[in-house]
Amino acid sequence: MGPRTVNAAIAALFCHPIKGFTPQSVASARLTANAAFPGDRLFALEDGPCGFDPALPSFIPKLRFAVLAKVAEVAKARTAYDPNSGELRASAPGAADFSGSMAGEPGRQAFAAWVARLLGDAVAGPLRLIDGAGHRFLDHPHGHVSVLNLASIRDLAARLGRPVDPLRFRANVHVEGWPAWAENDWTGRELRLGDAEARVFKPITRCAAPDVDPATAMRDIAVTAELHRLYGHLLCGVYVQIAQGGMVRQGDAARIDASRARREEAYSSRPPDPRPPGRAR
Repeated sequence: MGPRTVNAAIAALFCHPIKGFTPQSVASARLTANAAFPGDRLFALEDGPCGFDPALPSFIPKLRFAVLAKVAEVAKARTAYDPNSGELRASAPGAADFSGSMAGEPGRQAFAAWVARLLGDAVAGPLRLIDGAGHRFLDHPHGHVSVLNLASIRDLAARLGRPVDPLRFRANVHVEGWPAWAENDWTGRELRLGDAEARVFKPITRCAAPDVDPATAMRDIAVTAELHRLYGHLLCGVYVQIAQGGMVRQGDAARIDASRARREEAYSSRPPDPRPPGRAR
């Protein structure tokens, strides 16, 4: 008998053109070896000087930017970026709509000013929208593409007794059909997403960003505390790196070699841990 595989399907694909701002659904994307998801984290809104040097671009921690982990009110803005024209549209309750080109500094400055008026004292400022010009403002320098297991989100929601929007976790690929939390054991595994081949880099350790409801811009779930309380870890989703490029589409297979996986059912059936956060395990 050959290696056992776990077959699932890609339920949705997302890019986040501006780090921390609105996810944009896409029907398909062409993944490239050793590269980030197309259109993802192209821009970042600097909240005070962050030290980014376009001549020598390098990884900068997310808290140097106006992102949900630091500023929940960022979710008030609804942004839509057209990669073909470079046009950005934005709206927010109580604010005039914004439209401008992100291809040049005047448009980027105008958007930063619009966000500054929206967020007010919630940011330190000054705000400046940075174009990575090929550099991607990822949350991890080697976490090229993020993948979310929707069964894990449903399991978390069931144990919390309330809905949990998967968009809180700002992943590129949503997968349906894997056992809940099985992905936590898949570091180094080969994964096929549509026509592309990838390798699981590591599970994603969560920060405060998923605490924010993307619909209300309110911090209403202490996600990291609840993950620790319920499961004894802070993980949700995995980073993957693309080994061989190819097209990926909604509905395509997401197939991982799980021949060594022995704990999938244990993850999906494990009862809540009754011990409080911080207790030794």
